[in-house]
Amino acid sequence: MKPNLAIILAIGCLLREVPAHAQALTAEVAVTVGASTDNNEVAAATQVRIFGDARAGIRYFAEASWARTTEGDSDAFGAAYPYGNQLQVVESYGERIFTPQGSLLAVRAGRYRTPFGISSGSDHAYTGFLRAPLIRYGGYFALSNNFLEHGVDVLVGSPRLSLEGSLGRPADIGAAVRRPGMDGVVRVQAYAGPFIIGVSHIRTSPYQPALFSSGRTEFTGVDARFMREGIQVRGEIITGHPFDGVSTTGWYADAIVHHVGMGPVTAVARVEQLDYDTPVSVFVLHTRRQTFGARVRLLDTLSAQVNLLHQTGQLDATYGPRALDVAMTYTFRRP
Repeated sequence: MKPNLAIILAIGCLLREVPAHAQALTAEVAVTVGASTDNNEVAAATQVRIFGDARAGIRYFAEASWARTTEGDSDAFGAAYPYGNQLQVVESYGERIFTPQGSLLAVRAGRYRTPFGISSGSDHAYTGFLRAPLIRYGGYFALSNNFLEHGVDVLVGSPRLSLEGSLGRPADIGAAVRRPGMDGVVRVQAYAGPFIIGVSHIRTSPYQPALFSSGRTEFTGVDARFMREGIQVRGEIITGHPFDGVSTTGWYADAIVHHVGMGPVTAVARVEQLDYDTPVSVFVLHTRRQTFGARVRLLDTLSAQVNLLHQTGQLDATYGPRALDVAMTYTFRRP
């Protein structure tokens, strides 16, 4: 599909007008090109983000993306947005934060990523990984990093504990688009020193065709993060069902390492597993993957990402046991 000219013009106007009308807002453009040995895939993408304080006490975030790939069947380059050759709005929301008597109340409304587990775009894009975890890629009967909500999200908490709830309707992009209907997410998160631990639950509509999927999608997940002295270790485990009569369980664990002595290099590693069980044996999916790679800052505005993957199970049978992904990203920011 061709990009919508009206959206392109609107983004251009916003980029020009940010300094004049909202000094606190920042505009950022990221252009990425990449290639993968999975079916000799080549990809290109552009993202535009505008964020900051639209007015006193109200924070605004908007993101649009265009991306295209020569191979639509692979999950390469699917970390944070789809490659459907279409210019589209990813997120666009306003957020108001209150801090009464040392506590926290945040209210978000608009179009935002589904707040299940480790879910923000910055958690998965440009961190050094070029693919979404198996449990967060839409083709594998679990969740999708391209799940979005049109709704309201409320977070209340203290410095050590928070409770978040989201109520809305699916606003997904990409191939995994949930059927219409109301959905909800509840999340509890606790903080203890360098540790963050969360528990999430989602009840929503399936994204599979109604012809063979009935009922509701329901998943529960536990996520954890540890951060200290340039080391971040994080992971998620989920269990549930994408629709009635089947089940999906999966997990991943990441390590992201950047010490001062490593200079411009950030090393990354991931191990993961996904198990989808169904009475129809031809659709059963049991697979594992290991990823090793790095993100290298070549210039202040230019970085490279390299991932070497080893995969077993059905992914091995479909794509082979090994894959190499490489990408270059140029980022321009205008305060």
